[in-house]
Amino acid sequence: MKTSNPAAAPRTLLLTPGPLTTSDATRAAMERDWGSRDAAFVALSDRLRRRLAAIAGGAGTHEAVLLAGSGTAAVEAALGSLIPRDGRTLLLVNGAYGRRMAEILRRLGRDHVVREWPEDEAVDPGELDAILADDPTVGDVALVHCETTSGLLNPLEAVASVVRRHGRRLLLDAMSSFGALRIDAARLGLVAVMASSNKCLEGVPGIGFVVADSAHLATCAGQASSLSLDLFDQAAAFRADGQWRFTPPVQVAAALDAALDQLDAEGGVAARGARYRRLHARLVEGMAALGFETYLTPALQAPIIVTFRDPGPPFSFERFHAALQADGIVIYPGKLTRAPSFRIGCIGALDEADIERALAAIARTL
Repeated sequence: MKTSNPAAAPRTLLLTPGPLTTSDATRAAMERDWGSRDAAFVALSDRLRRRLAAIAGGAGTHEAVLLAGSGTAAVEAALGSLIPRDGRTLLLVNGAYGRRMAEILRRLGRDHVVREWPEDEAVDPGELDAILADDPTVGDVALVHCETTSGLLNPLEAVASVVRRHGRRLLLDAMSSFGALRIDAARLGLVAVMASSNKCLEGVPGIGFVVADSAHLATCAGQASSLSLDLFDQAAAFRADGQWRFTPPVQVAAALDAALDQLDAEGGVAARGARYRRLHARLVEGMAALGFETYLTPALQAPIIVTFRDPGPPFSFERFHAALQADGIVIYPGKLTRAPSFRIGCIGALDEADIERALAAIARTL
């Protein structure tokens, strides 16, 4: 996983929500040039599609549609392609990424309603049940699984159960959970799972993808208002000849394939999630010893990224961030609307020694 040359400078640790620290094997996979229409690359793309659908728990019922772009591009493609133009969508929001979905629908001119909770509260399935009972015009519901604003994990199983009982469709933004937390798209009845090539898959940025319910996707011809983000047309192209409709990020795809090999070798989603939980536990313990408080209670916290409260003067995040960056440790500022904070990630090609190195650098900086 790490650079083996002992004389080399310590690698930069990206303790962020992404891009993330990657392995030597993942970076090495990008050294080859690929022709986008070569048989080898077509086979690689098909392999990625099958592997991603399986990770989402949708083998046989869902198909992965790959797009060149960010995770947000995948979210926009799903919202624009899989929801009827005359439909009404309920957005369950408790952070910036839920609000981003609302902005996407606003720009698409699609009818939607937002139910928002505070950033330190999970979505309430009981309230969702009441909303759907009172509003039969809502056909689709969208949820962020792990809200990267705070690191909060929303109750996917309970939300999916409510949506399914009311006969509505559920679209899941799994950007920060895909590959580390179990998702069973077929069992939960998910119409779409949106994610990207980096984050918990530990690839590099550049591919957004949607694992879509094949039966529903087949009904979505002409719904997209975007040419390049039309999931129906791109899925049809993959099925016809294995081709991306527009220039694919070939090296990114190769890196993702290598990253998925490493996910398999680690033991799959369960093993990766267990490693992240160990890193998360040590990070929180070490930061507490240095006087930092987490923003969320343990019951709400996902083992993906942790938001810490800004302790106030004389602490300065700007100086703190700059000093850590000079030491090869990169963290992110907070994204909360209510509380000063900063975020430290637990994901990527990291192990316990990396967290110890980060904690030592933080102690020196303080």
